Amino acid sequence: MELKTPLYDVHVEEGGKIVPFAGYLLPVQYGTGVIKEHMAVRTACGMFDVSHMGEVMFTGETALDTLNHLMTNDFTDMPVGKVRYSVMCNENGGCIDDLIVYKFGEQEYFVVVNAANKDKDYAHMAKNLLPGTSAEDISDSMAEIALQGPKAPDILAELLDEDSIPQKYYTVVRSAVIDGMDCIISRTGYTGELGYEIFTANENAARLWKLLRETGEKYGLIPCGLGARDTLRLEAGMPLYGHEMDEVISPFEASLNFGVKMQKDDFIGKKALIERGEPKKIRVGLEVTGRGIVREHQDVYAGDVKIGVTTSGTHCPYLGKAVAMALVDVEYSAEGTELEADVRGRRIRCKVVPYVFYKRQKKTV
Repeated sequence: MELKTPLYDVHVEEGGKIVPFAGYLLPVQYGTGVIKEHMAVRTACGMFDVSHMGEVMFTGETALDTLNHLMTNDFTDMPVGKVRYSVMCNENGGCIDDLIVYKFGEQEYFVVVNAANKDKDYAHMAKNLLPGTSAEDISDSMAEIALQGPKAPDILAELLDEDSIPQKYYTVVRSAVIDGMDCIISRTGYTGELGYEIFTANENAARLWKLLRETGEKYGLIPCGLGARDTLRLEAGMPLYGHEMDEVISPFEASLNFGVKMQKDDFIGKKALIERGEPKKIRVGLEVTGRGIVREHQDVYAGDVKIGVTTSGTHCPYLGKAVAMALVDVEYSAEGTELEADVRGRRIRCKVVPYVFYKRQKKTV
């Protein structure tokens, strides 16, 4: 039986179309539809319920060593108040998950993991803790709301003073208070847009959602569902577990090299990554140049030779074109390479492009 987030009743009231996802009942879209929700995030602001995500607290004298042991990134030089992306590998060098680490103190780290993987992730973490580290799964006690879009800073500025709003990308304010509600606010997101993720206790979730809705109305804020969340992340070239990575695909194949620090003394999966050598396949972006839309799990060809498979694909509302991501043989990964995707027996022309299809125009905020 699927679970409900603390905001389930609010989504029903808002007219959300509820579907099962990652063990939860969540809105895939509202009456406005996916395209308007997508465009609101790119041009104004959208709000998502991401309370299904998992949260784990690491504490203790060896918490840093444990994180460096469990994960591919290096957290040694990470200041308090910073946020860092990482992959967590298995012994074979495949991706157990990708996740975000927040540093709250020298012996205290807050880790956010993907919803579908949280039980598996926590079991792996608990099994591999170093002596002197404690890990606690606090997922069931926390709600999370993502406020995403260029107007997000204006909305938060009406509710908080400047010191309570993280000013730089991948930073966090641990002790913010919105209308009496204790919140953790990070300048992070999964849309490629400027935005924030706000964590609070379950009992605050509905009141916080409604307060943000009321405050954001004049800025064009609308609620958004899973559909827009997926089109936005794909347009921004962000990977999704189970698509661009899994327990067989390595972080190097998934083009997540920036989150893997091989110079570290060791981490789970490092030996296997060395033994694998240079990847034979790699994640690329594909721009559809023919007619049609390419989805995931479509075979990709160079002439008559199958050289890969798509991992995600859609028509991007903001860019106004169809794109996909794919894992292809390295020799066919150069930008501009002409390929074809087989969609139900019909070949659709594509060309290799950078997989970050959309980049926002950065402004000082």
